[in-house]
Amino acid sequence: MTDDQRWQAVAANDRRFDGVFFYGVTSTGVFCRPSCPSRPPRRDRVQFFPSAGEAMAAGFRPCKRCRPDLAAFTPGRDIAGEAMGLLHRHFRDMAALTAGLDGLGLSRRRLTELFRQAYGTTPGACLTALRLSEACRLLRLTDLSVAHVAGEAGFESLSAFYRAFRRELGCSPGTYRTKEMSP
Repeated sequence: MTDDQRWQAVAANDRRFDGVFFYGVTSTGVFCRPSCPSRPPRRDRVQFFPSAGEAMAAGFRPCKRCRPDLAAFTPGRDIAGEAMGLLHRHFRDMAALTAGLDGLGLSRRRLTELFRQAYGTTPGACLTALRLSEACRLLRLTDLSVAHVAGEAGFESLSAFYRAFRRELGCSPGTYRTKEMSP
């Protein structure tokens, strides 16, 4: 690979070249992966290295954004995983869920992007699926009223519960319970 090809990969933030080479920026003393989201440096201030070790040996320190010193650094996937854990733990408690998601330090839009990349769905859709799963379990295993099941599953209103239930399962909660109880 030529230096011009390497530079094109850096300018394009091309993830395919992560681990193939690293680049150091002489003005900052930092080295990065080709996919680093930081602002691209001037071409005349860049040196290329075949490994992170060689970049460090040349006196460069690892970038704090792309962490080229770590073999597997996937902050987006890690944050999406934390969000998924929060959804599973707090799907019944909207206040705790909101506080936990706010604690991740991302905007809702950015969190949704990362979550969709990692899981192929949105946090809202996942939350609804978790709540519906719990509602179905409660409808099958208890004789709680439909309104009580909605509250226990984390739905904030009965109308939202009915809408989600009909949209996802194609029937009302009462019909679902009757179907599940019949032999």
